[in-house]
Amino acid sequence: MEETVLELAQAKASAVSARFPGAYVLGADQILDLGGIWYDKPRDHDEAVGHLRAFRGKAHHLVNGLAVVRDNERIWAWEETAHMTVRDFSDGFLGRYLKNSGGEILESVGAYRLEGMGAQLFERIDGDYFTVLGLPLLPLLAFLRQIGITEP
Repeated sequence: MEETVLELAQAKASAVSARFPGAYVLGADQILDLGGIWYDKPRDHDEAVGHLRAFRGKAHHLVNGLAVVRDNERIWAWEETAHMTVRDFSDGFLGRYLKNSGGEILESVGAYRLEGMGAQLFERIDGDYFTVLGLPLLPLLAFLRQIGITEP
């Protein structure tokens, strides 16, 4: 799974890199793994409901991959995993969550966002906050400092 998420991130960056010679291009992707089943962003509201019901009361892994490409060559990559335990929430809570979250649940691989009401879905989170958000920011900033894009 880790290699797959890195390949997906690199493919995204490479697609853009071809149009911008000499530029550093960042690609990122996430895979959610629940018991060996990989989940993608839900296609619609009904699929989001199905995902959230499947996650209820269970732990899953959220794997994030980053790749920086320059002139179609990967020059840096990072993979990080957050281990997330969803609480056994009620159907009433699920309904309120879906109503309050609106269409934003379709923009996330887990149909949740920690920045809002989605934090209430969880019992425990082991891992970096930025990884859960989809961009492991601290390792990326360290790399950018290393190549002189940001100040040391």
